[in-house]
Amino acid sequence: MIESIHSVISNISNFLYQPFIVPLFLVAAGLYFSIRMKFPQIRLFKETIRVTKEKPMEGSGISSFGALMVSTASRVGTGNIVGVSSAICLGGPGAVFWMWLIAIFGASSAFVESTLAQIYKREDLVTGHSYGGPSYYIQTALKCRWLGIIFSVFVLLTYVIGYNLLASYNIQTSLSSYSFYSEGTTPAIVGILLAILFAACVFGGAKRLTKITSYLVPVMGVIYVLVAIGVILYNFTNIPSMFALIFKDAFSFEAGAGGFAGSCIMYGIKRGLYSNEAGMGSAPNAAASASVSHPVKQGLVQSFSVFIDTLVICTATALMCLSTGVSPNGDLSGIPYVQESLRSVLGGIGPIFITISIGLFGFTTLIGNYYYTEGCLRFIMAKRPGKTVMTVFRIIATIIVFVGAISSAGFAWDSADLCQALMVVVNIPCILILSPIAFKALKNYTDQRNAGKEPVYIAKECGVKQDTDFWNKEED
Repeated sequence: MIESIHSVISNISNFLYQPFIVPLFLVAAGLYFSIRMKFPQIRLFKETIRVTKEKPMEGSGISSFGALMVSTASRVGTGNIVGVSSAICLGGPGAVFWMWLIAIFGASSAFVESTLAQIYKREDLVTGHSYGGPSYYIQTALKCRWLGIIFSVFVLLTYVIGYNLLASYNIQTSLSSYSFYSEGTTPAIVGILLAILFAACVFGGAKRLTKITSYLVPVMGVIYVLVAIGVILYNFTNIPSMFALIFKDAFSFEAGAGGFAGSCIMYGIKRGLYSNEAGMGSAPNAAASASVSHPVKQGLVQSFSVFIDTLVICTATALMCLSTGVSPNGDLSGIPYVQESLRSVLGGIGPIFITISIGLFGFTTLIGNYYYTEGCLRFIMAKRPGKTVMTVFRIIATIIVFVGAISSAGFAWDSADLCQALMVVVNIPCILILSPIAFKALKNYTDQRNAGKEPVYIAKECGVKQDTDFWNKEED
């Protein structure tokens, strides 16, 4: 039965990744937003750093940095290691270039979707905090609740099933190169341990999730990047040929000879999307929770998260592996390629370091993914889910973490690819329609900054016709 399900998933996924669907949506939208807004992800980079340091408007609210860390916890994960390795081994070194391109243009899509999420966010009357995401701006601005429900279902499928299956699978496969690994028992043991740790976190609530990810993500990211830089510098004589290989392969005929589905372009797009999630509509769920004086601040912060993910951490993995001279191939796809690359420089410590990194990256991914889904469940039910519903939901999410550890590679990857594609085909058209609202917000923000003011957003003065829970008057 699993094989039949896998076959259906694979066929639908292959269709959605035809050049004229998901790839076109992502590239065209990102390019349009970037040109239309004059590349705010680059032009306003200094302002982005300033905004990231701000404290929340309300003492008990979530800061821009806190929301950044929650979204980064989901973005920065096993995709930064396993996804990059798979893209290089199966699509060729040129896939790295296409991951860069998707990230640069995708940062503008992340800006638009996160700014919209802030504008149309809702207020939790119990806690006083805000929440929201694509489902809410689809319902409020487009007046289409049924489409918002469909999108919420796709988010649940992507994060609770697709991404968490894959994250759990990748964590357990990081142990496959050790002598104690047994295909019959190790995956199940790892799955049980992950499920227990995951349950301990998710039953603690969103504040605990934010606190855990705020500490773990920066630490694990910095250590991993420093090790990668060390390996690259150790192999500095290979740097020129490494970059030449990336750019040559990115535009070579051979790279696409196996058809578009097997080309470096497609692997770059797939794994780039899996890693940075720009345009999918995931990060806006975290962006809406931030307490800021202007929606554009979260737009800038979330575009910065895309850079952290792809241009820093994914690039660190790619250059670290390629600089060692270990030849990528299909047999090494995934963790083995990264482990062999590090082994060539660090010896036996290399694979151990990767195992630890995968464990930390993967576990924070599991937590960050879950954080997104609670809001979507709330939207589908049109109210705050009761204790019983949340308990059942958390138990199901915990079981899926276990199932992921004992799944096959093909099933885990294809499930993730399909689910993220479904989110893209709903979210991108919606933010294209609503983008003028984000454009006006950006102009309003830059005008106030140029006038020497601390930007404050008033919705109706910026073309928002719908009633919003926030941004109605200057005091908001």
